[in-house]
Amino acid sequence: MFILPKNVTIIEVGPRDGLQNEKNHVDEKDKLDFIHSLQAAGIKEMELTSFVSPKWVPQMADAKNIVAKTTKIGRQFVLAPNEKGAYLAIEAGAESIAVFVGVSNTFNKKNINRTTTESMDSLEPVIAKLKRDGLFVRACISTAFYCPYEGKIEKEEVSNLCRRFVSMGVDELSVADTIGMANPVESYELFKLLKEQFPEVLLTAHFHDTRKMAIANIFAALQAGIDRFDTSAGGLGGCPFAPGATGNVATEDVVHMLDSLGIETGISVEKICEAVGMIAPLVSHPIDTGMSKLHKNRSC
Repeated sequence: MFILPKNVTIIEVGPRDGLQNEKNHVDEKDKLDFIHSLQAAGIKEMELTSFVSPKWVPQMADAKNIVAKTTKIGRQFVLAPNEKGAYLAIEAGAESIAVFVGVSNTFNKKNINRTTTESMDSLEPVIAKLKRDGLFVRACISTAFYCPYEGKIEKEEVSNLCRRFVSMGVDELSVADTIGMANPVESYELFKLLKEQFPEVLLTAHFHDTRKMAIANIFAALQAGIDRFDTSAGGLGGCPFAPGATGNVATEDVVHMLDSLGIETGISVEKICEAVGMIAPLVSHPIDTGMSKLHKNRSC
């Protein structure tokens, strides 16, 4: 008989991962309103923005202002893809930095034009400095299950990459089904393995909902002992380097499932739906997650 956790932490990634590749420009004020509405719903950990080149990711050009103007509640992550991004984040006052590497070499090359090994080598001194400065470091592991170019990724490859990150001193591993192709058995097996191998590190599961399997995969990860999940209000998000991948699993749907299981999150589904209603008119595609539909019909 499996034992489910009594409490789960939701890390909201909508303001960064959700909006980063959005075609419509979202104004700084609207982003801040979205962030603060998510905080009002009970979100205590959130990806705010990313310090990347505005030439390549114009949506994140206001990163410094977003960090400065966001009400400081809980742990607030900013993504830094390289040394320059990390230093800009520190200058802006960020206290929790997320770095990322793909298990798949091909995916990594298309994403940041480096192999996985080259990326890890370049991140090692950056992470060392961040830890010396007392910052929280989150390592995001992309293509942990399948790669759009290389196919299935073996568990041992994921474990080896995680082990190197742990040896660098990261505080958290966020392990992602980047293209949403995993099934519940694969979810359980990988997270059970990682939980056993890295009991001293925070482990977070990150699922995309390409084949509507994200909720099932989260339930399987719960059974493996995972109690931290990345989610995105309204199911916003996606990756331009992962053909066919859709958005992240919706925060409101995950919280609804956890509520129904008696698992505490401290988050109001009703208020998450209100935040989704606020951002929905500003994005380029319809938001149609289950709980958002119910909320629109006043049945949420």
